[in-house]
Order: sequence, then structure tokens, then C-alpha cells
Amino acid sequence: MRMFVAVVPPDDVIEHLDEFLDVRRDAAGFRWAAAEQFHVTVAFLADVPDRHLDDLVTRLARAAARRTAFATAIAGGGAFPNAARARVVWAGLDLADDGRTELSRMATGARAAANRAGVPVDGQRFRAHVTVARLGRPQEVSSWVRLLDSYRGPTWTGDQVALGATYLGDCPRGRPRYEPVEEFPL
Repeated sequence: MRMFVAVVPPDDVIEHLDEFLDVRRDAAGFRWAAAEQFHVTVAFLADVPDRHLDDLVTRLARAAARRTAFATAIAGGGAFPNAARARVVWAGLDLADDGRTELSRMATGARAAANRAGVPVDGQRFRAHVTVARLGRPQEVSSWVRLLDSYRGPTWTGDQVALGATYLGDCPRGRPRYEPVEEFPL
């Protein structure tokens, strides 16, 4: 099963970002993420065998319990791999030094928990972001990055991480469907 570990913003923060993006979505042919898909992935787990799930849940709970809550806001934006040849457009996080440290350590802890549970971790180095759109082919998106740079959402507290399952192609336009499995307080 495809899974991920993420910090999920509260509903009012998600709604704020969704409203900001909503009036602009028709202007580009991107595959825009639905509001219920907004999250900050700290670990991506492409293949979690059922036999490892209980151990993974136990280890993630321990990893989360070692972290403390932090204040943040969704603010700014960027593109992967870069604005000139983007495949992903994202919104960033505004974090103080302590928040950046906690979130980075949570990502490291989640990845270590998965590895110890026998679950391989996918992905490159951790970079805190919320994916807002995917592009079918690389495109120049500097104007979208500038637009996101003007965005700042409400401040919120990251006080838990969630383990979620991903079901590819289950939603309209081939979007993935995310289903929460467990939540772990920091």
C-alpha cells in the first residue's frame, strides 16, 4: 500500500489557501490539488506491506512523541525542480528556527521509524511545502511562483502528524485519493 506521513494544516488554513487559489485555477492547465489533498509530506512510503503496518504505527507514535508543536503559516511558493522547468508548483511554510528544527527532526524521525519497521522510504531530501499543482510536462511558471510569493495564510500550530494511504487515480481527472489511517500528537 502507498502511504505517507504528513503534517496536515487545520481546516480553516486549508480553506484560506484554497480560496486564494480558486479564482486563479482556470488560468492555467495544471492539475490542481484539491483542498483535501493539502498537506506537508515528511516521509513518502511507496510500498507498505500489511505485515509491517502495526510496527510502523508504533514507531511513528514514538517518533512524534519526541517532537514538540510549532507555529507556522503557509506562505510563499516555488516549483520543483525550478520555475523554468517546473513539474510541481508548491506553497511554502513560514517557520521560525525552532519550528524548522522540529519539522526537520520529525521528517528524520518518520523516515527512521519507517526504515526500522522494514518500510523503505522514497523521495529526496526533505523540503517543507504543500503541493498545489502538478504539470504534465515541464513548463515555465515564474508568474505562478511570484503570485504564491504574495500569499500568506493564517498562523497555525503544527501539533500532530498523520499517516495516510494514497490510492492513485481514484478521483476525477486521475487525482489520487488520500485516506487518513492514524494521527500522532507531537
